[in-house]
Amino acid sequence: MPSATLLALGRPDGSAEYTSNGYTVICAVNGPLEVSRRDELPEEATIEVNIRPATGVGGVRERHLESIIHKTLRHVILVALHPRSLIQVTLQMTVSPYCGSKNGSLVQSDSALSALPSLLQASILALLTTSIPLAMTLSAVLIIVESDGNLNRDPTLPELRAAESTHVLAFSSRGGLLIAESEGEFGMKVWENVYCEGLRVCRGSNNSDVDMGDSGDHVESKGTIEAFIHTTVEKQALQNQEWKDSLK
Repeated sequence: MPSATLLALGRPDGSAEYTSNGYTVICAVNGPLEVSRRDELPEEATIEVNIRPATGVGGVRERHLESIIHKTLRHVILVALHPRSLIQVTLQMTVSPYCGSKNGSLVQSDSALSALPSLLQASILALLTTSIPLAMTLSAVLIIVESDGNLNRDPTLPELRAAESTHVLAFSSRGGLLIAESEGEFGMKVWENVYCEGLRVCRGSNNSDVDMGDSGDHVESKGTIEAFIHTTVEKQALQNQEWKDSLK
């Protein structure tokens, strides 16, 4: 299971630390801030995403991941409420499964997708600690397909490199599929299995008709990533309330 710490940093408007799949990511969010004329958007907020690897400097892989996260956060954040402003999201990877090999850097054949779920979850948790309004949250999962066809949600570094295909899925709190990034060779049947497994892990069901309450709202299942996010935020809210009550 993943682990998370909210408000991990003192100075940013919001921050979180998230650990999963061998990665530990610290995210800092600042905003809304004043934006430069060049980047200003008249009808919505400008989102800036910066990823810093655990070792060395960022390259093409980090820019690719920044692009995916940027597009995703534009759907998550209610950008229309803060026109002509800037929201900065900075992601620092402090631990990576690649730190023990090749001086901590990826080789040409390594997939950058394995870091994406941790980066996404750290971003969402950090945003939830700010006053920036969100349209939804999301839960993301990494799934690899092994040579024998088995699905693996918690692969080791050798398993990642030997995988037939690598998949990252992210589902919104409304149930929609926000991200579907894949690498490798796979067929439609494999994709359907990956989708069902990803939905089950993130939201607790591979059938949209199952986890619905009497009001028609989704009832999250225990042990899912979505439930983990809600529990983490709830614990932080209770701690904040206890601290406020102690000052009275």
